[in-house]
Amino acid sequence: MGRLDSDLEDLFRRRHGAFQVMLASVTGSVDSARDVVQEAFVRALRYQDGFSGEGSLEGWVWRIALRAAVGSQGSGELSLEEVPEIAFVDERTDQALAAAVRELSPQRRMAIFLRYFADLSYAEIGEVLGIAEGTVAATLSKAHEQLSAQLTKHEVVA
Repeated sequence: MGRLDSDLEDLFRRRHGAFQVMLASVTGSVDSARDVVQEAFVRALRYQDGFSGEGSLEGWVWRIALRAAVGSQGSGELSLEEVPEIAFVDERTDQALAAAVRELSPQRRMAIFLRYFADLSYAEIGEVLGIAEGTVAATLSKAHEQLSAQLTKHEVVA
C-alpha cells in the first residue's frame, strides 16, 4: 500500500462522518450520501495520480465527493453552475434557519455548509470552490450578515 493509499484510508476513517453529513445535504438522504462517500473514496484511490500535492488531500477528496454527488466525473474545482443545491436533510428541527439558508446564493450556501457541516478551513473551502481564501472569508461574512438579517426579520434572533 502506497503513502497516498494510507493517507486516504486515514482520511476516510477520521472524516467519513463529516463527508456523509454534508453530502446528505446535497443528495437529500443519509443513505444516498453514504453511497456517494464510498464512490468518492473509490475514485480518489483509483485516480490518486490526479492529486498533485498542491493543497490538502481532504480538499481534493471533497471536490471529488461533491462532483460524485452531482453526477460529474471530474475532480477539479466546481464551477458556480455545478454547485449543488444543498439544504438541511430534516428542515423540521429549525424551519426558520432552513428557510434563511435557502435564501443564500449557491456559493454562500455551499461555503456555510462546508464550514459548519464539513468543518473545513477557509483554505480548504477555497480549494473545493476554486476561490481564494480571502474570497471565502468575504463570502462567509456576507452569508452571516444575510442569515442574521433574515433571522432577525423573523424575530428568531434576540
